[in-house]
Amino acid sequence: MTFPSPKSEAPAQRFEEATAAARNALEKLIAAANEAGWGTEEISVALLKAAQFLNDANKKDPDPAKDPDMSDAPGKREQIGHGELFD
Repeated sequence: MTFPSPKSEAPAQRFEEATAAARNALEKLIAAANEAGWGTEEISVALLKAAQFLNDANKKDPDPAKDPDMSDAPGKREQIGHGELFD
């Protein structure tokens, strides 16, 4: 799926453009979900919950790509099984 680039630099106009683009994308997504057998209300509520989850995650870590790779973390030890650490 493609998403249009913003045409304006003004925050209010960008918000309107983003809202219109998101609405268009969601209409297509809901139509596809309906074809797959999901009801409009259940998929709409699921999308709202997913969007809230992503919004909350973004507030906690706005740029997760900049987080250090776990393989680079000092003191990293291999895990085996259910929480046991390999010595």
